[in-house]
Amino acid sequence: MNTRIGERGLRIEPRSRVDFTQSSILAPRSSHGFTLLELVVVVIIIAVLMGLLMNRVLFYQEQAEKVAMEGVAGAIQSALILQYGQIQTRGKPSDVAALADDNPMNWLQKKPVNYGGEFYDPTPLSVKSGNWVFDLKKRELVYLLRNDGHFKPGRDGKNWIRFHVAAYHEPSRLPSLQKAPRELTGLLFEPVEPYSWF
Repeated sequence: MNTRIGERGLRIEPRSRVDFTQSSILAPRSSHGFTLLELVVVVIIIAVLMGLLMNRVLFYQEQAEKVAMEGVAGAIQSALILQYGQIQTRGKPSDVAALADDNPMNWLQKKPVNYGGEFYDPTPLSVKSGNWVFDLKKRELVYLLRNDGHFKPGRDGKNWIRFHVAAYHEPSRLPSLQKAPRELTGLLFEPVEPYSWF
């Protein structure tokens, strides 16, 4: 070691260097990785989060399908009003009854890509899910659900929704016309029976 003598004759020893490579502060003891318990806890947390995520994804897919189906039904309702308007402008109110038997997809300028065609008495096995079909036997438009996890089926227990054209009539309110034919008060494209998602 080098020593030096200060101004007053005192001997000053230089400080020893600290070797930081050997210091326990900067280099703690080596890590051995995760324990088995820590790994199991992490896997369980990831599995629970993935389960919650998948549940929400399936729910949103089902809601998107519902909105798309109701969008087509709304377009058909608008087309029905246009068809009724055409009948009225032609002066042939007797043709209104034919609307109830017609395939509503024929009223649209462009059919949806998921329209499967016309079937005589279709079954859920004969038609791909997520498609519209027209039942030639019952004269109803049918939508077969693809995502039906939260759908409550109707009385037949099948995961589809059947639509038809319903004409609503009222007797005349004028006493002198009570024996006259009932007046058409509305045409609706509506489900045959109510449906719901829970």
